Amino acid sequence: MTQVSERSTTLSSASAAERGRAAALTAAFLRGALAAGLGLGSLAVLVIAAWISSPYSDSGAGGALHIAAALWLLAHGAELVRPDTLSGVPAPIGVVPLLVVALPVWLVYRSSRDALEPDAGRPQLTAFGGLCTVAGGYLLVGAAVVVYARGGPLTTDTLGTALRLPVVPVLSAASGVWVASGRPLRPLLDRLPGLRSPDTNDAEVAGAAVAAGRRRRAVVVMRSATAGAAVLLGGGLLLVVGSLIWHADAAQESFLQLAAAWSGRVAVLLLSLALLPNAAVWGASYALGPGFALGTSATVTPLAVTGPAALPPFPLLAAVPAEGPGMAVTWAAGAVPLLTGLTIAWFTVRVAAPPYAERDEAWSARETAFATALAGAGCAVLTAALAALAGGPLGTARLVEFGPVWWLTGLAALAWTVGIGVPAALLVRAWRLRERRGTDEQEEADEVGDVTEAGKTDEVTETKQVGEVDAVNDGSGTDSADPETEKRPWWRRLPWRRGEAAEKDGPVESAKEDVPPTLDSTEPAEAPYDFLPMDDWHDRDSQEARWAAIKQASGGLMTDFPPAPPTPEPEPGPQSVTKPEPKPEPETPTKPEPKPEPDAKAAD
Repeated sequence: MTQVSERSTTLSSASAAERGRAAALTAAFLRGALAAGLGLGSLAVLVIAAWISSPYSDSGAGGALHIAAALWLLAHGAELVRPDTLSGVPAPIGVVPLLVVALPVWLVYRSSRDALEPDAGRPQLTAFGGLCTVAGGYLLVGAAVVVYARGGPLTTDTLGTALRLPVVPVLSAASGVWVASGRPLRPLLDRLPGLRSPDTNDAEVAGAAVAAGRRRRAVVVMRSATAGAAVLLGGGLLLVVGSLIWHADAAQESFLQLAAAWSGRVAVLLLSLALLPNAAVWGASYALGPGFALGTSATVTPLAVTGPAALPPFPLLAAVPAEGPGMAVTWAAGAVPLLTGLTIAWFTVRVAAPPYAERDEAWSARETAFATALAGAGCAVLTAALAALAGGPLGTARLVEFGPVWWLTGLAALAWTVGIGVPAALLVRAWRLRERRGTDEQEEADEVGDVTEAGKTDEVTETKQVGEVDAVNDGSGTDSADPETEKRPWWRRLPWRRGEAAEKDGPVESAKEDVPPTLDSTEPAEAPYDFLPMDDWHDRDSQEARWAAIKQASGGLMTDFPPAPPTPEPEPGPQSVTKPEPKPEPETPTKPEPKPEPDAKAAD
């Protein structure tokens, strides 16, 4: 019975674990489906609101929902086709609004990151399991949307949509899983030889320390690349806004031409805001040099505008410069890639050569240049990917090509960032190290000066103390006025030392010089000792002089005791210093008691 009960307990535990895992997988799957539903519902609300407020609604609510489904697929990279045109030829629409793409990317990222957080009573999913379940739930809703959007006013290519739709949810879910797993850097950046820790050997240091150093350098490269791409896109956006202000009249005319009612103007304004990140990428490509295409026969670059541009009426297209070089926007465009390269160099050097770190902790010139070049390459890859997403066809014939050429934009970004970032990083590193070396030398000089001033202050203080002791021991102050006396230690100027012969000073001074200074002493080596050597203290002449001084101070009333027999002097060994005995304090002479006077009555 016991074996059966134990086996049943084990089976029940295993089944509970399986049920918990199944529940966790189901919850992650539902998270992905919910993310797809939220993105689709947001676009549907906007389209339904525009349909309700439109005075010329040609289709019903079903048509509005079909348009919302088509726009949701467009946000995932699908190419839409408008079959009803004036020419009768279906017109493709391939320009994806990047601001609309940000909505599904954020939703899938949050869903995958939250799916890996352990819930109470449920086992935690693995990274691969969370990625597959979240992306699977999202793609299931996407497949239903593809089928639903086929019969609307904007149709899609089923095969092309099936190939492009999984890209956004899979990449977004992978980024969320990567963040939830602690951002592990096992890919290429963590294994490159140029990102190894400086002055370390894999055989001498622990693997954890080496991995931490590589991970830190990989993080620096990724952060520098992201900062460079942000500066590049921000500069492109400033160029677009400045050009819109410069061509404000043309932008207002095209805005009023597209819509007469307020509902239509709101729709145009929302579409312009959704395409504003695309315009920033176009401005960045213009600043880098390759520019962008306005049809099959027109290209706009800072140096020239070639061919007739096919410009449909739209407010953002009014910002396109129609003139060649020499304009203010042309000169301002040259500062954008320059600032991008300097930003990458700064974000790299601020870690490679920190201002308040030791010189040994700074990266070498090779590592700094290699990290800056990798950051420039990462910025170029990001810029090329955004350029590929920001462009596309807007129709047939001349409108087939619209936007920047992604590979030319990527090459130009690589040339600018590496060509400017690497030399700037090396110059900033050399300057910071030179500044730090000068600061270290100044600090050392200040420390030496402080020590010297402290030594002089101690000597002056000691001299004053000696003078005060002389004044106390001798009221007349004649000893302090004598230069030769001031050189003698204070114990040599005591009252009972005044009668000693002058030749006694020589051996005492030599004895003081023979005593080596202690290691923990903070005084200079030539500072005198504050006690007498052992040999001079037990010398018979010195003892007689001390007793004579004591008897003289007592007024001659002390009994003449015979002097103590001399103690044998110990033989000092090599490099041995005997510890002196404490100095005896002079005894206070006692006054004799007065004799009692004879009583007068007794005398009588």
